[in-house]
Amino acid sequence: MLRSLVLGLGLSSTALACGGCTGTGDVEMVRRARLIQPRMQPDAIPATTGPKGPLPWGQLTFAHTSDTHGWLMGHVKEENYGADWGDYVSFIRHMRYKARKLGVDFLVVDSGDLHDGSGLSDATVKLGGVNGEVSLPIFQNLDYDLLTIGNHELYVADVAFDVFENFAKFYRSRYLTSNVQIMDPKDGKFKYIGRTHKYFTTYFGVRIMAFGVLFDFTSNANNSKIIKAKDMVQQQWFLDAINTSDPIDLFLVLGHNSVRSSTSTFPVIREAIRKVHPNTPIQFFGGHSHTRDFKVYDNSSTALEPGRYCETLGWLALSGIEAGNGKHKPAGVPNPDRPAVNGTTSYLSYARRYIDWNRLSFEYHSDNVRTFDTPRGESVTDEVWNERQRLNLTSLYGCAPQTYCLSCAPQTSELSIYPLVQKALSAVIVNEERKDIARMIFVNTGGFRFDIVKGRFTYDDSFIVAPFTNAFQYIPNVPYAAAAKLLDLLNNGAPQKRDMDREHRSFLPRSVDACPLDGAQFNSGLVKRKTIIRRQEIVTPGYTTKDDFGTDGDDTPHSNIPYFRATNDIVAEGGFPTDGSTPETVDVVFYDFIRSYVLTALAKAGENYTTADVEYYLPPSFTSNDFLPEYAKRFWSKDC
Repeated sequence: MLRSLVLGLGLSSTALACGGCTGTGDVEMVRRARLIQPRMQPDAIPATTGPKGPLPWGQLTFAHTSDTHGWLMGHVKEENYGADWGDYVSFIRHMRYKARKLGVDFLVVDSGDLHDGSGLSDATVKLGGVNGEVSLPIFQNLDYDLLTIGNHELYVADVAFDVFENFAKFYRSRYLTSNVQIMDPKDGKFKYIGRTHKYFTTYFGVRIMAFGVLFDFTSNANNSKIIKAKDMVQQQWFLDAINTSDPIDLFLVLGHNSVRSSTSTFPVIREAIRKVHPNTPIQFFGGHSHTRDFKVYDNSSTALEPGRYCETLGWLALSGIEAGNGKHKPAGVPNPDRPAVNGTTSYLSYARRYIDWNRLSFEYHSDNVRTFDTPRGESVTDEVWNERQRLNLTSLYGCAPQTYCLSCAPQTSELSIYPLVQKALSAVIVNEERKDIARMIFVNTGGFRFDIVKGRFTYDDSFIVAPFTNAFQYIPNVPYAAAAKLLDLLNNGAPQKRDMDREHRSFLPRSVDACPLDGAQFNSGLVKRKTIIRRQEIVTPGYTTKDDFGTDGDDTPHSNIPYFRATNDIVAEGGFPTDGSTPETVDVVFYDFIRSYVLTALAKAGENYTTADVEYYLPPSFTSNDFLPEYAKRFWSKDC
């Protein structure tokens, strides 16, 4: 049946195999084949814009993920990123086979943050389980070569222990946590969650020393311990590893670390290695800042970061290491051809690419459409769908009348998510016993993680948009004169975002992709989008990345999406006098997560309160994850 449909579209079986795909024409063949052989999740949208050309392959080639945050179902509402974890499993299987045929080493790595971000990872908590108990076993269907830990594995004691007891034991020596320990309840002693390091030889003979380093994180649960990088590099095990008598051809450092921020500890690791190995290549793979980025440290030391949320697969090809018998210039494919430092001569050459996470990209680069889906990949796709149904993640709360974006429009714009959040807070966050008392509700913008997309707003979206479970607390009867100063004081104070400080956020425009707003919403002139015709192909809005190698890293060219910053906090009001007057006192309501910031700001406003003055405004079971769904149920249509 499939063959007859293919021939009916004018595609030969050879075309479907896409052996030696070279550009736009082959992408179109793959796209047309996708129309008759859909996989992904049943509700996902196929991509319409494909890669610009084949991927580079080098002596060592890497596929790199980070900050997946449970998005194993892919982005079912966004065509650029619609592949699911089963599609990725199939893709990696094909790429491993292709690497072996090309005569090169291929390593698959991940830089952590597997929790907090989608219903697939987070919904189990509301059922009395542990965050990640469904998503991590699905994740484990991918045969990673090396992985490391992220800060979102460490906020909650039960999650940290689950990672130690199950996830780390599954990946064994491949899971590297060089500076992260946990207290083992069996004996009360702190132990490394994974291994501190790994020395191994690749299939084609490159000898590698690998580490996995978390940035100097301080908000971890008390059953875990993070050793600062400056202390880690002085520990005997690290000194023994870098001074080993075994030959090292390459240092490979995985890290949940921004590759560019001043808070990154990669420079500390690099400096320690360079004291002993001044010329040995060091390759870093970062994460945490949710950006596509490539950073050059020196002529034999670079760092790749692959973005967030299963939107991007990072790709790095490296050649020139004087070891092993792998091919430095594999035939029939592009090869790395740039030194790390532009204008210099080096024995090493590099190439990087940022691949959009969709089936069109994966099939094109695998040179295989007709038989792309492997048995395991299909099984994982089915498992993801079945778990989404079992957890009721597709259950409808209401129909969003438009897309509300996190950063593609000014914070006060009707296109932004924040005016909607303020409206929802005013309507939903009401203590019935105090509903006639004026209230000011303060929340931090860092608690919102993604856009609300026009159409179905589901149980899954409640985790995608606002995954954290902050309770609503308050201080009653605060003088209005002081409360009115709070917003400015909070926004001029310390950053409050749970996982990315303001400095990390300053790098986000390097690789901007925001909301998929439709054209009608951009007629206001406030923010305008353009589509670009490229070789008779539509260029859709998406990531436009600038890194140390320039602007040619995006595998699929896109038109730019605007980026606007948000303040630390926003405020919503309710119960104010209808005549427009100001009350003498108000209830100051806030997330428990920002309680200390609110108390500090009130002190600056001349009102000294302590934690003893703080009460729950609503039952602690009703959290920041609940008010948007409640608003959708009350005020949005269910006819999408």
